[in-house]
Amino acid sequence: MLFANFAEAVAEGRGKAQAAALRKMRTDVSARVLTDGKEVSTLACNLRKGDMMVVEAGEQIAADGEVVEGIASVDESAITGESAPVIRESGGDRSAVTGGTKVLSDRIVVRVSSNPGETFLDRMIALVEGASRKKTPNELALHILLVGLTLVFLLACVTLVPWLSMRMCTCRPRLWLPCSCA
Repeated sequence: MLFANFAEAVAEGRGKAQAAALRKMRTDVSARVLTDGKEVSTLACNLRKGDMMVVEAGEQIAADGEVVEGIASVDESAITGESAPVIRESGGDRSAVTGGTKVLSDRIVVRVSSNPGETFLDRMIALVEGASRKKTPNELALHILLVGLTLVFLLACVTLVPWLSMRMCTCRPRLWLPCSCA
């Protein structure tokens, strides 16, 4: 039971560390927004649904969106775990980009598709932080059985000590056999 509790605590710690890494990934990211044909620098938390942002090679995508102009190679390993970069281009089913990923080559213009707090990263953080594992019926039954057996074992140990002390020979203290000294 101690090992099971320890393993569960380790898994919970890993989950919290992953949530912290995801939270760190989305903070302090700046974006360049197209406003009246000009690029204006702003923070990711100021982006709203429908804003157009420009992302170039080496920059992090500040919010979820859809590529409306250009084509680029995007590193999504922080989100998907896949080591190979993917191609994102305007139009078709390859146009969606996720906030927190990094553009490796070229330049794209992205239309933001979610408001702050509604992004993929925000949903992932909420899932990881809110995850709690319920015990299965088998785990509950095993827990009850182990508690019962532990109580029986402790009760047996407690009752054996007085019984054995009465049976112990005083003339030969190391032997637990009946003797003629009594």
